Amino acid sequence: MAKMLYFECAAGISGDMSVAALLDLGADRTALDRAIGSLSIGGFETKISRVKKSGIDVCDFNVITEIDNHDHDMEYLHGHTHEHEHEHEHEHIHEHEHEHEHGHEHEHIHEHEHMHEHEHGHHGHTHRGLAEITSIINSADMTDGAKALAHRIFRIIAEAEAKAHAAELENVHFHEVGAVDSIVDIIAFAVCYDDLGIGETIIPALTEGGGFVRCQHGIIPVPVPAVTNIAQMNGLTLKISGAEGELVTPTGAAIAAAVKTSDKLPRSFRVIKCGMGAGKREYEIPGILRVMIIETDDEESLYKLETNIDDCPGEALGYVMEKLFAAGANDVYYTPVYMKKNRPAYVLSVICRADRMGECENIIFRHTTTIGIRRVRIERSVLERTSGTVRTSLGDVNVKKCGNGDDVRVYPEYESVREICERENIGYPDAYRRIFAEISKA
Repeated sequence: MAKMLYFECAAGISGDMSVAALLDLGADRTALDRAIGSLSIGGFETKISRVKKSGIDVCDFNVITEIDNHDHDMEYLHGHTHEHEHEHEHEHIHEHEHEHEHGHEHEHIHEHEHMHEHEHGHHGHTHRGLAEITSIINSADMTDGAKALAHRIFRIIAEAEAKAHAAELENVHFHEVGAVDSIVDIIAFAVCYDDLGIGETIIPALTEGGGFVRCQHGIIPVPVPAVTNIAQMNGLTLKISGAEGELVTPTGAAIAAAVKTSDKLPRSFRVIKCGMGAGKREYEIPGILRVMIIETDDEESLYKLETNIDDCPGEALGYVMEKLFAAGANDVYYTPVYMKKNRPAYVLSVICRADRMGECENIIFRHTTTIGIRRVRIERSVLERTSGTVRTSLGDVNVKKCGNGDDVRVYPEYESVREICERENIGYPDAYRRIFAEISKA
């Protein structure tokens, strides 16, 4: 049985929606609180609660900052009061009305001691570069897997912003995403996603709106340039709805790009659990992101994990291969390559099932120097396979039988041939030819 995450982005996707949906799925709040509490930034608090969107009970994750960046101010974003605002109220449920299914109260606030201090002495909206954000992530109390995911999300945004502004990657200063709430959203998502431990993530499409939206640079069209760049550079599918408004934020698009392993749902699946996260903006489409844990019996779908390594000793690479096979990888191999500046390196390739992908990635992150892993879903055609034992003149030999209809081939297993060579003191080629001839006749 293979378990997967399915992001149903029919109403778009944003950072806070994504965090809330994973919390609703059961991501560990203790790990989240520990990571958020360790961040080297202040001026914010987080609040987890239950809200109603179109009468549906959903989870809400809110980062409250002392500096308003207008992200949820509909008058600022669109220059007029949204006429649909009264139709989809964002009604918070009081603590005494209902309790969370995991035993937590519906309102959970994580306060930070610097709530009333201007962070690092800055006043107004803070702009941060990739180096500063990298430092914030590296110093946080979170797993290596969560750190790697947070780095990947920010880099995706940085590349999109660099393209939009014709700037060098190192010189990009984040605006909306450099704000405290966006940093917390991304780190919180990375922690929750890593905690769930389900590596395969299916995102068929991101539903986007239209029209225009106001940002710090002025009025820009929807989808905003950062979102279109992320979609183009990472192979995301956008589905334009008839709704007016920005349904997909750059943070949401970057999250989708960082975790998506496939855009195709299996032919059939079972829904194990469903989490729903609330958005803050009020459009004619209610802001709800559904993320489901689904299960399928399709075992012919595998994943290929790849990473380039140019600064890891050979002994470590051999150890990693042993650990990956022990973790259930179908195959592991290295390919010698030359990287930038003519550095000799290796591409580590791992073929594994979806349910083994998370553990295999953790092994790679823990035991190598890599900071990123590529993932691609692959499908395979396989012959019918059975195992058995055949008696030969050299003794019993374990064999595998592979075939398609009447075309059946039988091969001796290596370990059986090796044992016969040791026992009979004969060469491997001679033993193999003799055994193969006898089992072919049989």
